[in-house]
Order: sequence, then C-alpha cells, then structure tokens
Amino acid sequence: MEFLALFSFLFIYIGIPLTIIFFLKQINEIKENSELHSEQNKQIIQLLKQLRDSN
Repeated sequence: MEFLALFSFLFIYIGIPLTIIFFLKQINEIKENSELHSEQNKQIIQLLKQLRDSN
C-alpha cells in the first residue's frame, strides 16, 4: 500500500511536470524551426525575383 502511495506521489508531482516541460520544449523547437523556414522562404523568393528581373 505504501508503494502505491509513493508511486502516485512520484507520478503526480514529478512525472506530470516533466511531461509538460518536455512538450513545451518540443513546441518551442517547432516554433524556432518554423521561423527559420519562414526566413529561408523569404530569401528564396527574393532570389527568384532577382533571377526573374535579371532575365
């Protein structure tokens, strides 16, 4: 019975916050990658416009 109480305590007070932190970290990485891709797309568009204008 004590083991069950300890397991519940560890799950609620350690496991759930660690899971939330993990998901927040993943969301932040996705956001950073999205911003990077957006900047790269802008640069590609600019280069394509330069190519179009030079012809």
